[in-house]
Amino acid sequence: QVHLVESGGGLVQAGGSLRLSCAASGPTFSNYDAGWFRQAPGKEREIVAGITWSGGITVYVDSAKGRFTISRDNAKNTVYLRMNSLKPEDTAVYYCAAKFRYSSRATYDYWGQGTQVTVSS
Repeated sequence: QVHLVESGGGLVQAGGSLRLSCAASGPTFSNYDAGWFRQAPGKEREIVAGITWSGGITVYVDSAKGRFTISRDNAKNTVYLRMNSLKPEDTAVYYCAAKFRYSSRATYDYWGQGTQVTVSS
């Protein structure tokens, strides 16, 4: 069972930056793909970025391309989301998630508790 804890959220002005961290514990984290999701009030949760177990492949939602960067340090069992040029519409609770690299399902099995990101205009 992978346990995920996010940190790094907060209040920032539009145009500012934040770096979210997701610390994992449990089985070898390098065996897990990871992703960052977000959920704004009244909206469905959406994936923001994903990264494979090795870090070799990353994917982003269109609204995050060019502004957000997902990365991981398997030696530290940590996944990061660097967010630049933040906009008020980025305001949401951000969740870290993981799934076993050999899983045949596209869904993520493990989730953190979330960290609030608020971008003021």
